[in-house]
Amino acid sequence: MTARTVVLVTAATGNVGPHAVAHLLDAGARVRALVLRDDPNVGRLPQGVEICYGDLADPDSLDEALDGVDGVFLMWPFFALPVDTAPAVLKKIEAKARRVAFVSSVGVHIGLEPVDNNCHAYIEHLLERTTLEWTFLRTTGFHCNAMGFAAQIRTGDVVRYPYGAATRTSVDESDLAAVGAKALTSDGHARKKYLVSGPEELSQAEQVRIIGEVIGRELSWQDIEHGAARQAMVDSGWPPSYADGALDYFATLTKEPEVGSKVVEEVTGTPARTFRSWAAERADAFR
Repeated sequence: MTARTVVLVTAATGNVGPHAVAHLLDAGARVRALVLRDDPNVGRLPQGVEICYGDLADPDSLDEALDGVDGVFLMWPFFALPVDTAPAVLKKIEAKARRVAFVSSVGVHIGLEPVDNNCHAYIEHLLERTTLEWTFLRTTGFHCNAMGFAAQIRTGDVVRYPYGAATRTSVDESDLAAVGAKALTSDGHARKKYLVSGPEELSQAEQVRIIGEVIGRELSWQDIEHGAARQAMVDSGWPPSYADGALDYFATLTKEPEVGSKVVEEVTGTPARTFRSWAAERADAFR
């Protein structure tokens, strides 16, 4: 692909999108960000990106954004949007683009997530049936998931969540974005199913301890019961099936750590960032 590769980033203003835009711009690509017209987070996007208004719920609204694109950094906002329009969206992408980097899940990698749950495995299944040069980014947890602890840390010294012993190999969202940017702007990544993780195994309780060290406070963890956690998740907007899947998975991670890889370093040439480095950069959010 040329230095002026044109890439569209969906869900562009979330936790990963702005990093994807930044890495693609650094690679010399011309980058478009797909945003809703009322998106309050457009300010997260770096300068140099082209703003395109469209909605994955309305495939016809993507025509202008997809015109002339070479690749798509695809994230599907599963919590906010069902996958009913996914076949039509992918048909639109296939008609215009050559490459797709899809942010998928470790649940697919380990066989925990079936195709018929209408989530990451379903989108992978649809992409495999296209002519696109797809790359799957089967990510473990994001470092930024720890922002879910921030409100409790700001107001006290105890974090109350389920499964503090659940041990993950979470990845810095910027590192994930860097792998996707490489897949879209260089050769050798077509039809690869990458497990994208961070460099270390840390339990949730250990993450909280590290945050405490970074901000100069001693923090502790208190487990809450599975059923209470599930109800709180559903009350906050989680679909019940997603809440069940997440909690059941976390229960398994108290017995055996999450799988990991060196894909970040192998693909980008730079070692994956640690959780401590992520926390240090965002320390003020926990103070």
